[in-house]
Order: sequence, then C-alpha cells, then structure tokens
Amino acid sequence: MPSSNPLPPKENALFKRILKCYEQKQYKNGLKFAKQILSNPKYTEHGETLAMKGLTLNCLGRKEEAYEHVRRGLRNDLRSHVCWHVYGLLQRSDKKYDEAIKCYRNALKWEKDNIQILRDLSLLQIQMRDLEGYKDTRYQLLMLRPTQRASWIGYAMSFHLLEDYKNALNILETFLDQQQKGSNFDYEHSELLLYQNLVIQESGDLDEALHHLETNQNQIVDKLTFKDNLGQLHLKLKQFDRSSKYFKELVRRNPENTDCYKKLIQAMQITEPKDIVNFYLYYAKKYPRASPPKRLPLNYAEGDQFKTLVDAYMRKALSKGVPPLFVDLSSLYNDKSKVEIIEALLLQYVEALKKVGKYSESEVNNGPKEPASALLWVYFYLAQHYDYLNDSNKALNYIDDAIEHTPTLIELFVTKGRIYKHAGDPQKAYRWLEEAQALDTADRYINSKCAKYMLRADLVKEAEETCAKFTREGVSAMENLNEMQCMWFQTECALAFQRLGKYGEALKKCHEVDRHFSEIIEDQFDFHTYCMRKMTLRSYVGLLRLEDVLRGHPFYFKAARCAIEVYLHLFDEPLKDESAEQDILTENLAPSELKKLRNKQRKAKKKAEQESAQQREAQVKRDQHHKSRQQGDVEADAPQLDELIPDKLARVEDPLEQAIKFLYPLQRLSQNSIETHLMAFEVYYRKKKGLLMVQSLKRALKVDSKHPKLHSCLIRFNRFVAENKSTWDPSVQQVVAKESQPFFNGKDAKTLNKEFLTDHATSLRATLEGARMMYHLDEKCQSQALNLVTNIDNKYQDVNNEICTEILRSLKRGDFGSCDGETEEYVQRCQERFPFSAAYRPPCAADGPISGGGSNHASGNEENCNNSN
Repeated sequence: MPSSNPLPPKENALFKRILKCYEQKQYKNGLKFAKQILSNPKYTEHGETLAMKGLTLNCLGRKEEAYEHVRRGLRNDLRSHVCWHVYGLLQRSDKKYDEAIKCYRNALKWEKDNIQILRDLSLLQIQMRDLEGYKDTRYQLLMLRPTQRASWIGYAMSFHLLEDYKNALNILETFLDQQQKGSNFDYEHSELLLYQNLVIQESGDLDEALHHLETNQNQIVDKLTFKDNLGQLHLKLKQFDRSSKYFKELVRRNPENTDCYKKLIQAMQITEPKDIVNFYLYYAKKYPRASPPKRLPLNYAEGDQFKTLVDAYMRKALSKGVPPLFVDLSSLYNDKSKVEIIEALLLQYVEALKKVGKYSESEVNNGPKEPASALLWVYFYLAQHYDYLNDSNKALNYIDDAIEHTPTLIELFVTKGRIYKHAGDPQKAYRWLEEAQALDTADRYINSKCAKYMLRADLVKEAEETCAKFTREGVSAMENLNEMQCMWFQTECALAFQRLGKYGEALKKCHEVDRHFSEIIEDQFDFHTYCMRKMTLRSYVGLLRLEDVLRGHPFYFKAARCAIEVYLHLFDEPLKDESAEQDILTENLAPSELKKLRNKQRKAKKKAEQESAQQREAQVKRDQHHKSRQQGDVEADAPQLDELIPDKLARVEDPLEQAIKFLYPLQRLSQNSIETHLMAFEVYYRKKKGLLMVQSLKRALKVDSKHPKLHSCLIRFNRFVAENKSTWDPSVQQVVAKESQPFFNGKDAKTLNKEFLTDHATSLRATLEGARMMYHLDEKCQSQALNLVTNIDNKYQDVNNEICTEILRSLKRGDFGSCDGETEEYVQRCQERFPFSAAYRPPCAADGPISGGGSNHASGNEENCNNSN
C-alpha cells in the first residue's frame, strides 16, 4: 500500500513484513518488526506503523491497547488510507458496522481506487442491507477489475436484490457472452445459468424463463432442479401436458417425494377426490415399495373406501411394528367420521388378536397368525388415539396393557409420560420419562426429552444434571448448552424460571436466545465472499432472505414472548429492595430470634461467597482449557459481551423499554400472529400511548377479530379513552376518535361486553374474558361474573383442562377480587372433571410418588397426601 508518510527503504521493508505477518497470522513476529520501526527516534509516531501494531494487538485479544495505538496512529496521519482502513477493521471486529463503514469511506477519500477497501466496504454494505451503497461499490470494483467473475456477479446481484431485474439480466447476459468463447462448462457455470433463470422467473417473464432453460439445457448439470423448474414453469403457463411429462419423470426418479405427486395431480388437472384416490392407487401398484401413494389417498377417500384403504395401511404398519403410525395418521383426525372408522378398526383388532391372533376373526383360516408384537402396537396406537381425544383414563389403561405386554419398550414409557403431560400432571410425566431414560442411558433423544419434561415440571437443576450426561466435561451443562445454542433448552428454562418467580434467571435465558440470533446474523458475514467465489448464488440469495426474517422463527417468538411477559410483570409489581425489607422484618424481632437470623444470614453469605469463588475457579480452568485447545495465536475478533446478571436484569429501571426491544422484531416479522399485537397493546397500555394502542388493535382485528383476549383489550381501551382523552392534544383526540370509531360503533363498554357474552355464550374461553371485563367495569357484578366462569356445565363446548387451569390462575391472581370460597368450590368441580390434573390437587398430592403402572392412576397420590396429614 502506498503511504502518505513514506518510510525509507529499510523501514519500508520492515513495514511490508508487518503486513505479511498479519496476513499469515504470525502476530508476535509482526509486533517485533513494528517495534524495530517505532524504536527509531525519527519514526516513533509513524501513523501507519502504529495502526498496524494496533491491528496486530487486537488479533491477540489486547483490545484496549489496540484502540490506543490505532487512534494514536490516526491522529498522527489523518490523510492515510491505511490508518482509516485499519480503524475500520477494528470497528468491524467489534461488530460496529456503521462506524466501520464511515472509516472505509474516509479511507476511500485518500485512496479511492483501493480494491481491498472497496471489497471490505461492499461486505459491510450487504451485511447491513445498504443495497444502494452496495450497488455503487460493486460498480467501482467492476470498473477496476472487469476481468474477474466476482466483479460481474456482485454487480448483477446488487440489481437483483434491488428488484431491478432488467439491469441484472443485462449484466449477466454480457458476462455470459464473454464466457462463451472457448470455455468449458462446469458445475459453477451451470449454477450461474440457474441463477440467471431464477432472476428471469422473479421478473415475471415466465415464457422467457422457459425458453432460457430449454436453450441452455446441455450446459445445466443439475438435472433434478432443471426438470423441476421446467415442470413448474409449464404448470404456471398452463401447458399441462408438458408439465405432467416432467413430473412423471421426477416421480419415477424418486417415488418417495410427496411434492412431486401433488404437482403431477395439478398438471393432470385431477380435482375430484375419487379420481385423486384412483391416481394414487395406480401409482401404489406401479411402485409397490413406495409409501406416499399408499398414505396420501387416505386424505381424500371417504366411507367404505377409506375403511378399506386405512385397514390395509394400518395392518401392514402394525405387523411391521412402526412406532410413528399415529403421528403419520394424526392429520386425518380433523374428520370425525374417519376417527370413528379408525377407532372401530383398532378395537376390532384388539379383540381378534386376543382370540385368534389375526386382525379379523373371519380370517382365522387365511394364512399364518400375526406376530405377537402386533397386539402391543395396537395397544400403543390406542393409547395415543385416546390421549388425542382427551380421554386420559382409556389412554392410560391401554398404555398399561402395552407395558404389561412388553415392559422393556422405551416408546411406551415416553407415551405414558406424554399422556400425563396432556392430562395436566407434569410431575408424573417427567417421572415416566425418567423410567424411559433409565432403560437406555446412551440415547441422546430420550435424554433430551426427559430434560424437557423436567423443565416443564420446573425442575431446572435436575434437567441440567440430566443433560450433563451428554455435554462436554469440565464445563457446566448450562454453559455448554448455551455455547451450542441449544435454544429449546434455554426457552424451556426461561419458562420454568418464570413459573417459579425467578424473573432475573428467566430474563437471562431470554437474552441468551436473543444473542444466539444476533450471532447467527453476524455469522452470515463469512458467506458473502464464499458464495460469490463458489457460485452458489441461488443458495446465497436464499440465505440473505432467510436472515432478513430470522427473528420470525418460533424459537425467538417463544423467548421474546416470555421476556415481554416478565417485563410487564416487573412493571406491574417491581421487586422490593431486599435491604429495606430485611430492616422491616428485624424491627419487631426478639434479641434471641434476631441473633438466630443474623447467624443464618452469615452462613448464607459465606456459602454464596464459596460458590462464587468456585465459579471463578471453574471459569479460569475453562479459559485455560480453551486456550490449550487452540493452536498458535488466535484472532480475537469477537467483541466481549456484557455479563448477564439475573438480579440486575430483574431490577432494570425501564422494563417497558426493554420489552419493546423484544417486541419490535415480532411486529416486523410475526405480523400474522395475534399474540404479537396483543402483547404490543399490553406494553403501550402501560405506557399510556393512545395512538400506538389504536395501531395494535387495528392490526389485531385484521388477524383475528373474534379472539377473546382482543375483546378485553378493546374494553380496557374504551375505558382508557373515556378517562384520559381530556388530557390529550386535540389532534391526538381527533385521530383516536376517528380510528377507534369502527371498534365500538358508538356503544359504551358495558353494552359491548354484554353483547360479547351473549354472542359467545357457548365458549368458556370467551366467557372468561367477558366475565373479567364485567368485574373490571363494575365490581358489584362479582358474583355474576364468578358464576359465569366457575359453573363449567354442559352449555360450554370448549371445556378442557387448559382453559380451566387458566380460570383458576385468574381467580388466584385476583382478577375477580377476593373469592376464596368460590375458588375452593371451583377446584373441587375441576378435580372431579379432571382427576389426573395436578393443578387442582394440594401440593403434597402433586408431588407424590410414581405409581407402578396399575389402573389406580389418581388414587395413589391422594392417599399419600391424606396419610401425611
């Protein structure tokens, strides 16, 4: 690199060696050469040498020294592109991409045609999705390096991402014309052609896309993608005969691909369910070993035909012993008639297998008997079947029969645990998973499943110990799972801590999940150059589009929802100051009791200090272990993140602002979820932001206008407007009145609530929200509101354990005021209706020992509770 403050030949040679050492990661040697230059009195403040020394120090993890040297170098030579470039690299290593872009732009002022700086700038621009800036930078690179393939592809892609398809295609066409002269066509060229075709398709010119594929078919290596594209293009252009030809070839190539069958049906224009069933039956005969043509017709067949087909399908699976048979058929359970047919067949199988060893008593003389395991798998299926139908008693009876038949099959214990989970008893559920895990301690899946059930039972420490069997030695399981970005575990931990009231710990887990998503977004940085070089352009565009919507993933949604709920709770009920609380407690204590308390506090403090010392020791060991695993010097380009301290997170000054940080990505990427807008309303309701509440309600109404919780939001908003509009600015009043007018149609809150209860008289979930609002609007209506939700009689069509548990939580939370007597009566009713649910049992009963698999499922725990009393 030419210098704005040139060195004499000897020092210049040393400077070049510093650059070489940096490129080859020989950082200690680089520091030696830098020292030789800076020890010369004439060049102790040479800017570029100081900057390179700082960059080298940064790679050795000495960040503070690095920044000091680079800034010193920059002050001494502000006109040096090297100093600005190095400062930009330092900012990039700390993920401060906006600052790094500013540095690169400053560097380009003094060296506008520097390819390396332009390349680095383009990477940051695509990372930050500054597409206009990316286009300009790629154009400069193309002008400087017109013979490089990456220059053309990068410039074309910048137009593609900006949806300027015409210019993107012109650039690709020009580049391909240059390539055609005597070059050998390989996989990379094939990928480039398929990318070009993708751009043509996205431009909307399907005829041109089809012509392009057919013209270049000899140069395209990926024949599977080629035929799939041809089939889909012909289908979109309604050229059904040609389309069906390609999809038939794809089915012949892979008879297990369900998507190809569905596209072939569209191409053949088969619409009648009967004809679709015949289509699949034809292919079932043609490919007898393929599974889709046997399973897919069950979605369309009805009546006797369905009975015949599902009978044959289930018999084969039960004889072979296919554990996921129920999962395979569960999509059919939306049709009640099909459920009845399946149940009748299964009950017939049980009777016939017990009597004659066949699936039907009428087939007693037809061939050999079914294997002994067939009855086991029928029991197994029936247990899952009745569990799905919320008949826990029958489900448990059948799973007990299966365990009695074969007490060593792990799937049976897992299913029994799942039945208890659905019945509302997480304690028994996890204990059955423990039984399953004990049968095969080397099975990672069962281990993970067991840990998940422990977390559902709020046993965090036990879950961590269970996972420790498969995590790295020398590191706590919780930390290792965090390193591995095991988000299901962290999300379940957060929810468990939330239920336990350990809000700081819950928030810590939510923030860890949020950091994982930030890391995934940052990890795409490595692919910007790789994909351009390897020509995996279609995958690269897919990656960029995935990263743009990454925080719409269910893992992030669950963690964000948990964090928002916790922050809302902390706003409503802030944690008390422990020292002040202790002073209040000790004021009225006798001297002897005070002495005992002080001794207890001293012991607790000493124990906490010992634990923290052990943790520090373990951290030092881990750091040493980590260093020993790495060979040579390591580039420390990951910034040090702030430590997540639970107590600090739980005592944050602005919980609503913290909640909004989690809410923004959901509002952008999970707009189709009603929960997003309901949570937004709850946050803005507490912030008293009228316009933002209106926005949230309008969005929620678009998603699901009949959602019960939306009704309670509307009622509270109605009352909020009535109480606060006099304090608002006139323009705000006008906008709120205009936009909220369709919500209420001139009716007051009481009238709206009364109409809602009348319209949803058969829904317990909706009645719960209506009753809550009835009490909220008028506390004199307490008995009427309680009567609506505590009498779970037959008039409600959606009574289940989940809704009844939610009502119990609402009663205990005080949503209906003080109502201990009514709560006890309600608990007794629920206990009769849901005998397996732990929510309606005293704590000692819920924690009772596991039963031995007999039929007295509910009674054992109650006896233990009575005995302890």
